Amino acid sequence: MKLFAPLQMGLMVLALMTLAALPVVAAEPVNVSADDFTIDQNNNNATFSGNVVITRTGLSLWADKVVVLYGSGGQSDIDSLTATGNVRIKTDSQDATGAKATFDPETLILKLSGNVTVVNAQGRLNGPELTINLATNSSVFKGSEGGRVTGVFTPQ
Repeated sequence: MKLFAPLQMGLMVLALMTLAALPVVAAEPVNVSADDFTIDQNNNNATFSGNVVITRTGLSLWADKVVVLYGSGGQSDIDSLTATGNVRIKTDSQDATGAKATFDPETLILKLSGNVTVVNAQGRLNGPELTINLATNSSVFKGSEGGRVTGVFTPQ
C-alpha cells in the first residue's frame, strides 16, 4: 500500500533529521540521552541503551537501544543506525511506532518493522513493515504471513 504524500514526506524529513546523514541538516545539533553509552572502536560501533531519547528541533526518537555502526571515517562516518525495543519517532505532525527501525545512509532506506503504526491528522496506518526509500521518494507498507496493512483515513 503506497502512503499518502503528507505522511511520506513527514517520515522522510524525520529520517533525515534523526540521522543527520545529509549535509543539509548536519549543522543542527542532535541531543542524545540514555542510561548507558558504549563505544567499541575495534568493531566501529556505538551503543546507547536504556531509555534512549534522541532529539532535534521538531523531532524526537525513543527506543530501548540504539546501535550506530560507523565506517573508516570514524564516528561521523555513519554506515547504519538501528533502534530496537519500543521504537517511537515523533515529529510535530505525526507519530510512528514499531519494534525496530533501521536506516542506511548509503541507500537512503529507512525501515520500521514490528507492529508498525503511523498516525497523523489525515489518518492512521498499521502494518508489519514500512519501508521508505528517500532516494526515490517512495514508501511501501507491507503485509506478511498472518499480517495485513490496515488504515483509517479522515477527510480534511
